[in-house]
Amino acid sequence: MSLGQDGPPTRTRMPEGHGGHGGGGRRPQPRRALVTVVSIIALLVAALAFANRGSHPSSSGSADNGTAAGSGATAGSSGGGGGGGKTGTDAPTAPSGQKPVTGKSGGIPSGFAHSGEGAQSAAANYAVAMGGVEMFTADSRQHIVDTIYTPTAAAKLKGPLDQAYSADFLAKLGLDASGKAPQGKTFISRTVPVGTKTESYTADTARVSVWYMALIGMAGTGSTDPVRTDWMTWTFTLTWSGNDWKIASDAQTSGPAPVPGDVPAASAPDITKAVEEYGGFTYAR
Repeated sequence: MSLGQDGPPTRTRMPEGHGGHGGGGRRPQPRRALVTVVSIIALLVAALAFANRGSHPSSSGSADNGTAAGSGATAGSSGGGGGGGKTGTDAPTAPSGQKPVTGKSGGIPSGFAHSGEGAQSAAANYAVAMGGVEMFTADSRQHIVDTIYTPTAAAKLKGPLDQAYSADFLAKLGLDASGKAPQGKTFISRTVPVGTKTESYTADTARVSVWYMALIGMAGTGSTDPVRTDWMTWTFTLTWSGNDWKIASDAQTSGPAPVPGDVPAASAPDITKAVEEYGGFTYAR
């Protein structure tokens, strides 16, 4: 339980399970890139920059089938009211008391409330999906994109994403052409939302920013790309489509990043063990 600045405590329920989230979709493009569905060129350039930069790329990861009640990933809301209403203003960390979602599609949360809080929940969970290891394999990546983007946006995005996740790009991350890690090593990519903020909201359109920490890298003996953390803000433009919130476009910026702590880095085996044993959450207001 954590106390918000202006609102009541945020409640989090421990995950019901763990394992690879079927919707590992994470920002398919390198985290340090500004990515939009409209700008395909930016996405491809981002992928190359992500693979070639000197320091480890910032990325995110797969979520599991656990749930976080209340506000697992919350921040200010300028639009969605509590209790599923479409109007009103909420304190930055005020939980709505609503059930996060009504269902899941291939492991990706779905059925978000038609409200500002529902849009925030969708944005947080879509960031988790777009930040997982599943984005590095063609079949699961296509499922993720088809599930969380509007049909028009998905149609424009899938081809360029397939080009961005080329065999050369995957090789630079230590993966084979199918996105698999070498024997004895574990590729880690996980997004951990810290908070969400509604930038704008109308009945059928919402612009929501997700502040998150990303984990990405290769754990294992002899790895030259150790697992690192990064801090990013992912902004989604969502539309109400097919009785759910869907991504029409998205963009990312770096930070804000806190000052690093004094905790020593864990060994590769410890990191691998932690990622395998600690499942992810379903995030909600």
